[in-house]
Order: sequence, then C-alpha cells, then structure tokens
Amino acid sequence: MSGFRPPVADIAFTLEHVVDYDAVAQLPGFEHADMETVSEVLDEVGSFMAEVVAPTNRAGDLEGSKLNADGTVTTATGFKEAYAAYVDAGWGSVPLPEEYGGGNFPRTVGLAVQELMMTSNMAFSLAPLLTQGAIEALLHYGSDEQKQQWLPKMVSGEWAGTMNLTEPHAGSDVGALTTKAVKREDGTYGITGQKIFITFGDHDLSEQIVHLVLARTPDAPAGTKGISIFIVPKFLVNEDGSLGERNGVHTVGVEHKMGIHGSPTCVLSYEDATGYLVGEENIGMRIMFVMMNSARLSVGTQGLAVSERAYQQSLDYAQERIQGRAIGATQDSPIIDFPDVRRMLMTQKAYIAAMRRMMLLNATYVDQSTHNPDAAVRARANEIVGLLTPICKSFGTDLGNELTSLALQIHGGMGFIEETGAAQHYRDVRIAAIYEGTNGIQAADLVGRKLPVRDGASALEFIATMRELDAQLAAAGEEFASIRSNLGEQLDALERTTAWMLRTGATDPNAVLSGSSPYQRIWGLVVGGWLLAKSALAARGLDADGVAETQLPLARFYAEQLLPQAAGLVGAATAGSRDLFALDGAALGDAAARGARV
Repeated sequence: MSGFRPPVADIAFTLEHVVDYDAVAQLPGFEHADMETVSEVLDEVGSFMAEVVAPTNRAGDLEGSKLNADGTVTTATGFKEAYAAYVDAGWGSVPLPEEYGGGNFPRTVGLAVQELMMTSNMAFSLAPLLTQGAIEALLHYGSDEQKQQWLPKMVSGEWAGTMNLTEPHAGSDVGALTTKAVKREDGTYGITGQKIFITFGDHDLSEQIVHLVLARTPDAPAGTKGISIFIVPKFLVNEDGSLGERNGVHTVGVEHKMGIHGSPTCVLSYEDATGYLVGEENIGMRIMFVMMNSARLSVGTQGLAVSERAYQQSLDYAQERIQGRAIGATQDSPIIDFPDVRRMLMTQKAYIAAMRRMMLLNATYVDQSTHNPDAAVRARANEIVGLLTPICKSFGTDLGNELTSLALQIHGGMGFIEETGAAQHYRDVRIAAIYEGTNGIQAADLVGRKLPVRDGASALEFIATMRELDAQLAAAGEEFASIRSNLGEQLDALERTTAWMLRTGATDPNAVLSGSSPYQRIWGLVVGGWLLAKSALAARGLDADGVAETQLPLARFYAEQLLPQAAGLVGAATAGSRDLFALDGAALGDAAARGARV
C-alpha cells in the first residue's frame, strides 16, 4: 500500500481562495485563527496524521477489534498508542470552547482537521468524531454542573463519548425505541434496554466512555415526542472526580462488518444503569439532532477523505504499473499514459476537489450561523447550512462509493486482491452512505423540510447566488467558455426541477419523495461545478504552485464531462411515483422468480 500524503495544500487553497475563510477569521472570538495560523496548524496536523495515525490503517483492517471474555474490547495494534499521541497533541480540542480546555478555533478548521484524520484512518477517526458529537450536545443542552463534570476530559480526549440511538427492532425509526428510563429518588434514572450499532461502544483507548443514550420514561408520549436523552457513563464518577465502580452497561457483541474493521461496532446492554437526564424529559430528539446534524457534515467528509486515500493509491499504481504500449510510445508504458486511465484519475481528482470545497463551504456557514454578530446574517447562514447539509452528506458518501470503486478499477485484477489494500477503501467507505440517516433519508429531508423554507425562497436565493458567477466567467475569456455554458445550462436544470418540486410537493408528496434522491444528486453536481469554477477564477494570477495550475483543467473537465449528468437526472427527479408503485410485492417477487427459472 502507498503512503498517505496529506492534501494540506488544496485545503489551504480552498480556505483562502474559494470559501472566504478570512470572513470567518474576522468573526468575534476567532481573531486568533487567521489564515497564516491555520496554515501552520494544518501542516502540523497533516504531518501527525501521516506519521502516527496513517500507519495504523492496515492493522485496523486486518486485525479488527476483539471482544474479550470479560466483556472488554481491545482495539487493533497501534490504535491505543496513536490515540494517546492524539490526545497529547490536543488535535481533538482544536475547534472546542476554550473554557473547557479547547483551542476555540472555527468549526471550519475543525472539519479540515477531521478530514486529515479520516483520510489517514477512517476507522480510528470515528472515536474522536463521536466524542465531538456528544460534546456538542452537552454544550447546547447540558446543565452547568454537567458541563463542568464531563466536558473538560471529553474535550481533551481523555474521556470518549458515544451516541446510542438504534435498537434491534427499530432501525432508523428511532421513535419505536423501547429502552426504559425509570426515575429514582435521588434524581438519577435507571436505564434498561439494548442498543445496537454503537460505534466505539467499548474500547481500550480512553479510561472512560460517556454514552449519550435515548430512552423513554414510563409515562412518556408515544413516538419521537416521548424520547429523552441521558448521560450513562461506563464508570460512575466519584465526588472528587475520580472513576468509581462500573456502571450497569456491558458489551454483549462486536459486529463482524464489511469494512471499518478497526472501529468496534458494539451491541450494548443496559441493566438498571445509572443515567443522568440531559435537559428536560421528552426533548431527546431535539438534543440528538444537534449531534446528528454535526455528524452528517463530518460523514460527508468521510466520503471525501476515503476517496482521497484511494485516489492517492490508484495514482501511485497507475504510475508504477507497466502494461501495454501507449499511442506513440516506443516501449511498454505505465498505465497512466492510457486515456481511459487518465479519465478515471481525473474523475476522482475533480470530484474530490468539488467535495472538499462543498464541505468547507458548509462549515464556513456553520461558523457564520453561530458567531456572526448580525442576527439576519446568522439566520440566513443557518438556512444555507440546513440546505447544504443533506447535499454534502449524500453527495460525499455516494461519491465515496463510486470513487473508491474507480480506484479499485485502476488496479485491475490486483484491486480485487486484498493484499494490495485497494479493496479496503471500497469496503470502509460503504457504511458512510448508510449511517447518520441513510442518503434516502437525507433526500427526504431536503425536499420535505429544507426546500419548503420560506416557500422555496431560501433555495432559490442560493441558486441565484450561484448564477452571480456568470459575469466573471464571461469576462475570463475563451478558456472559461465551456465552464460558463455548462454551468449555466445545469443551473437552469436545477432551477426548473426545483420549481417542479415546489409545485408538486403540496399536492403529491409521494411524487416529490420518489424523485428526491436524483434531485439531491443534481444539487451536488451543480454546487460542485460552481465551486470548481470559482476555484479556476481564483487561481488566475497566482503562482503556479502545483495547486493553482490544476484548477482550470479540473474545472473544465468537471464542467464538460461530469456536470452534464445533472440535466440527465431531471427525468428521474420529476417522473413521479406511478411506476414505482405499479407492481406490488407479490408481482415483484413473481418477476424475480420467473427470471430465476429462465
């Protein structure tokens, strides 16, 4: 397997020239996080991830995590040492509040740090990712006492955190959960039930694990309205802050998964475990969505990150693999000299650049929504975050599946052989389109909740913002002509489809939901094309430093060869639901059976 080269230069270019990071650095509280400082931080993070975390990636895949006879979980070789070094370096605390020991950097910088960690080892990165989600929930809804007790060591990484949503019978229908929370005389709650798919539900990286658990009190309303959330630590905490006796939560299984073997996905059993209510009873879903929305942008970035790692490996292989003779060559050629291999490499590189810009753009709006002193600016930024988050999550993770497959294809038959490591990326990233709300759920959220904001005006205003680039593209000359024409055509397609969605949603919501996934993909394609066009414009006049000189070819390749897919999806987005429901389950089964007999 090839080594990991941190894509710090492209991250820095994106921050400085594409997503207007300087505007974030000027927000109150972020004055210390100027671009020069951030560049230095990212250089250090990149080096750390390449030297300390990336080497654990293969061991995590080959060894996985082990459930021991005593119910404890042991992680793969090198994970514990890498995590200790990560805590010592303080990288997890970079975007967290200073009052609890954090660096108080913007979320945008935190996401860039996450990308570098995810690219080095996706499975390893899930432990800090889940901890950050738990921290954010407590920051928003925890009492002052809870914040003081739990957050300092979670921010430092000495204590880890998890999210406990799913139960065996409920799946994505969180409202169907049955885990019980019975209030005790001392104000704590006894938590009893079983949770599945708990990422890093147990491990040996940290001395304490702080579970945030969804449960239902005895008299709670049915469905999601009756869900509360509780802090349930692995160990109870003594009054002096030291760890006390083991709480009533135990690991009863570790899943055997397709990928991310290094991340223990646990089945947890709660048996009258001591829990502490966060916020009030019956607002658990509101609190959980703080964690979920933060995690959805991070999960979209996972698709980007693993695509980057797979791309680097496929590029190295294409440069080294000698096979056949390219047109005009006088001796056998590396396969990178063949046009179709170049097409696959450029497809990966262009999509990766588009994804990186989308994720970081979204993060800058998160920072504006929380820190801008102007209430109107905060409100508009929050709308854009709502719009972009499902798009980022789905586009990033769908492309993660597609691009890791392309990377494997470049390896040819050797990609199908586990020893090369190409298949690991393909297997690892496959979960990302499923968790934190499947991409179909993201699409339903986009058309059902985000598109109707202000009767569609919010989304249409964002489309209008993208159109504002047209004048700059027109003035940039012939080299940008195809970028301008293709972007304009696909913005028209997006706007037409959006108008159809808004017209149809009120009278035929099933039709809108039936086309929601292709519609969501149209958004991703167009936003990506717009951001790459911005990149190409920004690169003019800059020194040819290896990043700037790639921006125009990437933007033009994307505009001419990838972006036109958007218009091709309009038919699927607006076809309605008739044929999706034309065959009932029996008819679908009969058709399958007839095909099998043939």
